[in-house]
Amino acid sequence: MSALPSAVPAPVAGAAAAFAPRPGAAPGHRMVLAQSALELKMLLRNGEQLLLTLVIPALLLVVGATVDIGDIDAGTRRIDAVTPGVLALAVMSIAFTGQAIATGFERRYGVLKRLGSTPLPRWGLLAAKALAVLAVEALQVVILGGTALLLGWHPHGNPAAAVVLLVAGTAAFTALALLMAGTLRAEATLAGANLVWVLLLLAGGVVVPLSDYPSGAARVFELLPLAALSEGLRAVLEHGDALALKDVAVLLAWAVGAGALAARFFRWE
Repeated sequence: MSALPSAVPAPVAGAAAAFAPRPGAAPGHRMVLAQSALELKMLLRNGEQLLLTLVIPALLLVVGATVDIGDIDAGTRRIDAVTPGVLALAVMSIAFTGQAIATGFERRYGVLKRLGSTPLPRWGLLAAKALAVLAVEALQVVILGGTALLLGWHPHGNPAAAVVLLVAGTAAFTALALLMAGTLRAEATLAGANLVWVLLLLAGGVVVPLSDYPSGAARVFELLPLAALSEGLRAVLEHGDALALKDVAVLLAWAVGAGALAARFFRWE
């Protein structure tokens, strides 16, 4: 038998630098960006998500612009009245319905529990989901806005005001999605999210402005997040009005209230 070496060789200078990638967790922002890219890929690969977030809003845009649904004020072009509401519906579809269903089943199958054991912090996971939602919303604005322009849409108002409303609406719907997905069973979340989508479509001023509803119902509906977003976008993009602080306040109230409840009752497994 050969003899064992009498001494362990001394480490070579600079050998630690040869390990690539270096051991240890990546910086927080890199983990969030990597997770957000993964979340975005999963959203875009999901056919049901694309149907809900792009195909159905596009169909509603075309139908609403060409078919008489509700009364339109004299001098107002139908495409100008319909487009803001469809953009609001698209935001709700991805930020609320899509996120609620996806997160609910991720919790059921233990995905959230496993991600919780990685170096990615929980706030990083939520931030990654929010970034993925904003990326899809940018795609929605390009596709739906481009379709509306081809149909003759002429937007007015300050684009920055529309962006503020879209961001506030995203915060409100994302908070509601996390509240539902973190407290209900996955099957209940699936049914509840789709039911809420249909109800808000009918009462959210998407195709038919709230002014066409009875005054009592309109006063109630305007407190709903979809109605606040659609009416706020309609005021800016159709009439060229300044940012409606009332609509922003309604959206932020939903975001803060639902966010606080989600932080309190959200279950990761």
